[in-house]
Amino acid sequence: MQKLLLSVMIGSALAATAVQASSHREAPGIARAPALDSTDFYAFNSYESGREGYVTLIANYIPLQDAYGGPNYFAMDPAAEYAIHIDNDGDAMEDISFALKFTPMLAADNQGVALTVGPDGNQRSVKVPLKNIGPVSAEDMSAVNFSEQYSLTMVEGDMRTGARTEIMPMDAMYFAKPLDYIGNKTFSSTAEYQRYADQYVYDVMLPGCEMPARVFVGQRKDPFVVNLGKTFDLVNYVPVEGDSMPGAGDGNGFPGGITQSDSNDDLADKNVTSIALEVPASCVTGDGNGTIGAWTTASLPQARILNPNATFSKPEVQGGAMTQVSRLGNPLVNELVIGIGDKDKFSSSHPADDGQFADYVTHPALPELLNILFRDAVNSTLGTDIETLAPTNFPRTDLVTAFLTGFPGVNQLATVTPTEMLRLNTAIPATPAAEQSWAGVAGDDLAGFPNGRRPGDDVVDIALRVVMGRLCYPIPVNGEETDLGLCDSSDASVGNVPFTDGAPLDASMMDTSFPYLATPLPGSE
Repeated sequence: MQKLLLSVMIGSALAATAVQASSHREAPGIARAPALDSTDFYAFNSYESGREGYVTLIANYIPLQDAYGGPNYFAMDPAAEYAIHIDNDGDAMEDISFALKFTPMLAADNQGVALTVGPDGNQRSVKVPLKNIGPVSAEDMSAVNFSEQYSLTMVEGDMRTGARTEIMPMDAMYFAKPLDYIGNKTFSSTAEYQRYADQYVYDVMLPGCEMPARVFVGQRKDPFVVNLGKTFDLVNYVPVEGDSMPGAGDGNGFPGGITQSDSNDDLADKNVTSIALEVPASCVTGDGNGTIGAWTTASLPQARILNPNATFSKPEVQGGAMTQVSRLGNPLVNELVIGIGDKDKFSSSHPADDGQFADYVTHPALPELLNILFRDAVNSTLGTDIETLAPTNFPRTDLVTAFLTGFPGVNQLATVTPTEMLRLNTAIPATPAAEQSWAGVAGDDLAGFPNGRRPGDDVVDIALRVVMGRLCYPIPVNGEETDLGLCDSSDASVGNVPFTDGAPLDASMMDTSFPYLATPLPGSE
C-alpha cells in the first residue's frame, strides 16, 4: 500500500515539470541548431512480447519535420556527438553513456551519382541534385545517392574521460541510417518503407552483457501530441475539459472548455529522427538498487570555422573540446520551467549542477502565468471571486521531492542527489500496450510516467492538472480517496479541475515492438 501511495504521488508531482508540449525549440541557442535539438526522451521497461528484462531508451531529435522537406530532408549533424546517459547509483554523474557520431556519404566513392548529359561529341558527366535517382526498396537500394553511417561507442564512467568501447553490429559491417520517407514513388507504400527501415535494426553485444542489445536510428512519426500553436499564443483556448468526461461529446463539462479531438494535435503531420536503444536491464543497473536515471545530450566542438571553398566532405573545420549544447531528461523542463535567460545555461549544464535552478521548482512561474491569463475569465464565467488560481504552498516542496529526488521504493536511486533526470525502476514489470493508462502511475499503472516515460503516456494532461494543485486534494489509491499530505486543498483553488489541452494520446497510437514509434509520414502519397 505504501509503495502504491508513493507511486501515485510521484506520478502526479513529477509531471508538474512538463506542461503543454515537449522540448521542441526550447532554448534560444538550440532553436538555431535544429539538428542538435532533442525533442523528447523516453525510458521504459520494454513491453514487446518476449522482451521482458529489457529497457528501451529513445532520444528524438530534429523537431517539427515536414515530411515533404526535400531535397535534403533531415540529416544528423556530422560534427556532433549525440549521447544517452545513465546514472545507476544516484550520484548525478553518468555511469554508462552511449555515444553516436554520424558520417554522411555519397554514392560512387563519395563523389555522388552523375548522369551523362548531352549529344555525342558534347557530353558532360553531371552530378544529380537528389538523394535518390529512382525507387528504393528493402531488396534494391542501388538508386540511393546519399546515406548516413554512424559509430556507436559505450563509455563507462565520465563521458569525456571514461573507458570507451566501440560497438559493432553483429550481422553487418557498419551502422547505417535509412533514408527519410521521401514519398511513395520512391518507396511505393508505408508498409514497404517500414520493411526497408526494419533492415536498420541492429543486434549488438555490449561489454559485460550476456544477451544482445538492439539499436535503431531513423525517421519516425513524431509520437508527441500537443495543442502547440494555441498553447504558446498565451493558451488561446479554455484548458479545461468541456465534456462530462474525455470523449463523451456531451458538452457537459466546463462552459466553453476544450474537448478531446485529434485535430487539436499540431504535431499530427510531423516526423522526428529517433535514436533508439534496447538494452538488458541487468547491464545498466550496476551495483545500485535497480532504478536508473537517464537523459540525452548533444555536443559540438567548441570551434567551427566555415570553409570558404566548402565541399560535401569538408564544409567546415572543427576544433576544441566537445561542448554540450542540448540536454533533455524529463519533458518540457527547459521549455516551460526554466526562465528564458537561463535556458541556454540549462542546455549546457550537467545534472550534478542542477541546484542552481532550484528556484524554478520551488517557486514555478507557470501557475502564476496561468492565473494572470485566466483568473478574471474564470470568475466571470462561474460568478466567483477566486483570489488566485495558482497554488499558494511555497516553497513547492512537493515538487522538489518528486522532481529532484524521487520517492523511496518507487523511482529513487540508491543515493539521493537532487537533480533533473528521467528515473526508471527497472524492477517494475512492463504493462502490455493494450492495458496501459495514458495517465501512467497516476492512472494506477506503475510502469508509466513518471516511472520512466513511455511514448503513450500523456504527460501534458497529467502535468496541467498537477501544476495547478491536484496533489493538494485527495486522490484515489486502490479505490480509496487518499490525502497525500503534500499540501492542503485550501492551497489550490482549482486543483480539482480537469485541465487539458484537448489533444488525446495513448499507447494505441504507437507500435507494440521495438523501436515502438510509428512509421514516419511520407513526403508524398
